[in-house]
Amino acid sequence: MAQTDSKVLVLGALAGVAGISLAVVCYRGFRSKQRVLYHNRTNEQESGLMLVDGPGLPRGQTEILERLEALLQCVSELKEEMKALKAALPTLPDQVREELKGHSGARRVSAQHRTTVMRRKRAEGTVTRVEGGSSEDAESEAGYMTALTDSEDEEQRAEEQTQDKLSALLERIDCLRQGGESDKRKSLNILLEQRNEFGQNSEFLWRLTRAYCDVHDVSVTLEEKKTHAENGKTVGEEAVKVNPKCAESHQWYAIMCGIMAEYDTIQNKIKNGYIFKDHLDKAIELKPQDPLSYYLLGRWCYAVAQLSWIERKVAATLFGEPPSATVEDALKNFLKVEEIHPAYSKQNYVFLAKCYKALGQIDKARRMCEAASSMNAVSKEDEEAQKELDLLCPALRV
Repeated sequence: MAQTDSKVLVLGALAGVAGISLAVVCYRGFRSKQRVLYHNRTNEQESGLMLVDGPGLPRGQTEILERLEALLQCVSELKEEMKALKAALPTLPDQVREELKGHSGARRVSAQHRTTVMRRKRAEGTVTRVEGGSSEDAESEAGYMTALTDSEDEEQRAEEQTQDKLSALLERIDCLRQGGESDKRKSLNILLEQRNEFGQNSEFLWRLTRAYCDVHDVSVTLEEKKTHAENGKTVGEEAVKVNPKCAESHQWYAIMCGIMAEYDTIQNKIKNGYIFKDHLDKAIELKPQDPLSYYLLGRWCYAVAQLSWIERKVAATLFGEPPSATVEDALKNFLKVEEIHPAYSKQNYVFLAKCYKALGQIDKARRMCEAASSMNAVSKEDEEAQKELDLLCPALRV
């Protein structure tokens, strides 16, 4: 059972016992009061028997009765609360599973716990402690309740501090990514240093996957590139397992599968192509307004459309069904990128021009080349796009 649910049951039970104990104390106090019968000898009043307080009864009977009535009301409310707790027991397994999923966020105090605390405070404020033993029991229970509350507050503060630290770290990593090669390498090193602490958080893991991708792109030697690609793919797969509902995890895992295709055998290349497509589809399903996913899917469709008959035959032989996509499919995805984010990238315009050219729409292809030429080359991908543009423009007579 989860710790929070256990506290609810324990505090509810304690509150019930405290209420019943106080009720018994008051009941015994009233029984100890001697009541006597006397005969009314006055002729002006009706003859009969009456109940009156005997000698030794303390004053303020009305006040005591009012307090007893308030106490009984609290006991009744606590009984109702115990019934509600009993009814909530069947749902506890689901709540435990939710907590075990590792979701971040501040710990919430349950409604039953808060209600129990209020009931006890109300009872303490209403009922005067009559006996020394009852007072000690109430103080002991109050101290226990305070200890539990303090412990829970400390856990919540610790979780908040951890979350604040993670948020500051991720913000720093996102800023470093905008820098040059040294900043990208620094970003990867920082993430690796913090992996033991945040390695079970999907937001951390997909950024680590992205960092491996960035360092792969700026690396020079084939051995270094392959090492970063392999590590990035492994971390990306882990990120997807930690949180299957995170779109960025699927997106960057797909990217690393695409990168690994450069270093794998033909069979693994085709296999990674299928994985690439599946996880991109999942990323788009989870985050349908991310232009990067549509751009990557457009690249995949364009590459598949260019496969030779022999390559398709090999894929069909190995996996039973060859990948299928057309230039029209690629164009649709590149246009979606432009719809979501106009002037998204120089490379997206280049691929739009290539699709229009393949479909025989030369005028549109020329306009895309002009749009691409108007954008500056600020990244390595932009430089590659410019090289393709230099070959494409003469062919289109731009």
